[in-house]
Amino acid sequence: MSVVRDVIRAYRAPRAVFLRRLGDTVREDRALAVLMVACILVFVAQAPRLQRVSIETGQELNPLLGGAMFAWLFIMPLAAYGIAAISHLIAKVVGGQGTWFASRFALFWALLVASPLWLLWGLVTGFIGPGVEESIVGAIALAAFLIHWIVNLVSAEAGVGAVA
Repeated sequence: MSVVRDVIRAYRAPRAVFLRRLGDTVREDRALAVLMVACILVFVAQAPRLQRVSIETGQELNPLLGGAMFAWLFIMPLAAYGIAAISHLIAKVVGGQGTWFASRFALFWALLVASPLWLLWGLVTGFIGPGVEESIVGAIALAAFLIHWIVNLVSAEAGVGAVA
């Protein structure tokens, strides 16, 4: 099944889609690809917002986009690996049975599943600007990410899926 269909399906059956995507083998290449696609989508979501900032403040757009690109394509993947490791250690303390890989993939998949909502947030921020609409869409996007991450992490730490 395609990734796009799985992202859509994850809103109806998050645990089943996550466990199927996790699989039985460790595929770090797949996990990194999921993380990078999610980071690219969130970076793209920044463009309308940064265009608005550029117009309102008179700053050049290219440096703003360059900074966002550096943050989302270089810093955020490294931070995501660190956050996933910390969440796995916390889960181990409270009795988690999962693997390092499953914990990483739980975070990466949640970020990818929430990325369409971040794209919507970027459009709302760019076209409508700061306000209630931006706050509501941002809160929904953040909630979707956190809910999927929690569901995925609980499933990952149950000890099912990838074994290494």
